[in-house]
Amino acid sequence: MHFAPALTDESPILSISELNRRAKQLLEKNLPLMWIAGEVSNFTAAASGHWYFSLKDSNAQVRCAMFRHKSQYLDWLPKNGDQVEVRAQVTLYEPRGEYQLNVENIRRAGLGALYEIFEKLKSRLENEGLFDEAAKQPLPAFPKQIGIVTSPAAAALRDVLTTLRRRMPSIPVILYPTPVQGEGAAAKIAESIRIAASRAECEVLIVCRGGGSIEDLWAFNEEVVARAIHACAIPVVSGIGHETDFTIADFAADRRAPTPTAAAELASPNRADLLHRVEAAQGRLNRRLRQKLEQNMQQVDYLSRRLVHPGERLNARLTHLHHLRQRLNNSAGHTLAASGWQMNKLASRLAAAKPDIAAREAKHGELERRLQFSLANRLQHHQTALHRLEANLLHLNPQSVFARGFSMVQAANGSIVRDSAQIALGERLALTFARGTAAATVIEKE
Repeated sequence: MHFAPALTDESPILSISELNRRAKQLLEKNLPLMWIAGEVSNFTAAASGHWYFSLKDSNAQVRCAMFRHKSQYLDWLPKNGDQVEVRAQVTLYEPRGEYQLNVENIRRAGLGALYEIFEKLKSRLENEGLFDEAAKQPLPAFPKQIGIVTSPAAAALRDVLTTLRRRMPSIPVILYPTPVQGEGAAAKIAESIRIAASRAECEVLIVCRGGGSIEDLWAFNEEVVARAIHACAIPVVSGIGHETDFTIADFAADRRAPTPTAAAELASPNRADLLHRVEAAQGRLNRRLRQKLEQNMQQVDYLSRRLVHPGERLNARLTHLHHLRQRLNNSAGHTLAASGWQMNKLASRLAAAKPDIAAREAKHGELERRLQFSLANRLQHHQTALHRLEANLLHLNPQSVFARGFSMVQAANGSIVRDSAQIALGERLALTFARGTAAATVIEKE
């Protein structure tokens, strides 16, 4: 049996803010982004564009928030009683300590069957090895030509071409036109990929289309497309839908990009590795700022609902002002008398503490005279010491000895010769005089 450790006086004491912050981190770390089904209730669309509602089933409910930068991409408005599925992050709204879901996406219930088909096909192809990382081809750093498999009318094509033109306009682009939606689209997409592989005209192939519902993107979830991508000898980059959309084609591709624009960036020559690290850091910063912004926006919405009418607030202030004026009138006489007594007391203390200015001026003059005398005496002492040191230096200066006719003799190794025994006949010596030097050769010694 396991017993929790007993609390002691040394246990840390947390503030409410720190407790809520830890609870939020615990929820977000242990409950990843997930799909949750339920019924919409208490739905509110705020003026800011944010949505607030509850998601419930027969036994429980949870509060939800969907912020404007997510809800603006939805082409329908949920209403109370709708059965929906939401893709959400479990979190905690710290200012009120309320557990809630931050909704990333929302869809009508009933699409679960398609997702079941999606998961079964994904699992089967994964077991066959179609998604193995070891089989994926690296992208060329500098492709000579880039191929694009998409519809000529797709907005994604314009995004890709614009991005390629911005990043590397000198790279030629070949379009392999194909429908990307509707009946038979999957077979046509697979055929276009096979044609691109057989022609071998390009060094990297982009398979892309814009965002849409799961039905719109379903052609890229067909087995025939996944197998065509896997069999393609050219490295394939997929850029299908928005960042949150995943298809079977994404898993089969050599590289998956979150959007068509990002696919073009992956396929075209990139900048230095340093730029990639800067972009990654910027992405992390943007996510943190977005989380903080979402929390602040939610707090603004909460505070806006608590906002009191200015007229009511003004009346309350006026009532408080009348009350203060009455108290001021009642206490004015007492305050005036107390102030007079305090002033008299301070005047007496001031008179007692008044300094003797004449005595202080006399003392200041005496100190100034003594300071000037001390400075003059100290200066005379240092001048005498300086003259004495100067005389000692002149007496010890070797140049003074040379000036009296003496010279210095050095052997070839630089040592000073003090004894004739130190030198040999024929040895060269260096002579130093008061002015200049000379070289000599020993021809005789005693």
